[in-house]
Amino acid sequence: MSRIIDLTVSLEDGLPGVSIESAKTVEQDGWNATTLHLYSHCGTHMDAPLHFGVGEQTIDQIPLERLMGPAWVVDLSTIEPRALIEVADLGPLAERIQAGDGLLLRTDWSRRLRDPSYRNALPRVSVELAEWCVEKGVRVLGVEPPSVADVHNIEELTAVHRVLLGGGVVVVEGLTNLDQIQTGKVTFMAFPLKVAAGDGAPVRALAIED
Repeated sequence: MSRIIDLTVSLEDGLPGVSIESAKTVEQDGWNATTLHLYSHCGTHMDAPLHFGVGEQTIDQIPLERLMGPAWVVDLSTIEPRALIEVADLGPLAERIQAGDGLLLRTDWSRRLRDPSYRNALPRVSVELAEWCVEKGVRVLGVEPPSVADVHNIEELTAVHRVLLGGGVVVVEGLTNLDQIQTGKVTFMAFPLKVAAGDGAPVRALAIED
């Protein structure tokens, strides 16, 4: 029997890039409704090539078949803050990944969601690993921090994103609950809001264990 693990951060008022306010109430209007103000890269989200100018493809133009499929989970839960993640860190798994596979990097970083280190001391994907993902034909790369690279280093941030997005790798950032996955390989799905001409959007991400 399959098991589904929700890998999505709940969007709550006050999280970076998230503001939620009441628009209607049952008492005054007959129903409850809220107004959502969302940064396009808040919470668990996906980047489009347009995000770093490596192409004109927008978030609503990414083919749905690229957003679901097999993915390997790499346990990097002992990683140090600000560590650079290299190909060697994948261990034997590097030899098993095939074109079309996804790669999910478990760092348990989502536990720091409300701590400044979540954004300011995140472990980063190296340019070498990004290039390797492109060469291997990795379909999607998923990480727990809010970015695959140091948000305070524009050169690194730009280089890593441009390699991945320019090489056809779907980038999903801000994942959570990867520690709940019990198998080394899952079916991974992440579907963004269909924002016309969007540079990115929040997603609902999940893993299915068969």
